[in-house]
Amino acid sequence: MRTEYKIFGLVTAFLFSACAVYAWWTDYEAGAVEWVGVIALALSGLLCLMCCGYFWFVARRIDLRPEDRDEAEIADGAGEIGFFSPGSYYPFGLALATLVAGIGLVYLLWWMIALGIVAVLIAAAGLLFEYYTGARKAH
Repeated sequence: MRTEYKIFGLVTAFLFSACAVYAWWTDYEAGAVEWVGVIALALSGLLCLMCCGYFWFVARRIDLRPEDRDEAEIADGAGEIGFFSPGSYYPFGLALATLVAGIGLVYLLWWMIALGIVAVLIAAAGLLFEYYTGARKAH
């Protein structure tokens, strides 16, 4: 996790410095600060700062991983990484439901937004409980 918090720290520093330069530049060129860009960069920097803080917090409490050690060999990272679904249609359904809700939002069709939100909830629940019910239920 040390690698991750360093990366997010660098991105945070870049976003905050880009925010300051952007605010100065728009004020210099246009005579007034362009607030939409400044706020977008500042909020992006805050989001990266939150991720950096989380990874820093976790990195202090766990042992060093092979990715965090300079003297680590490739073989140190061998072994089981975790469980990955061999195949599922729920991510496609979730994307389709989000598309329906998004199109409804673009055209302000409230019935389509409601249908999309219900479909998103159903698809998310199906994705979450996929291995607890049905044919893939773990015994």
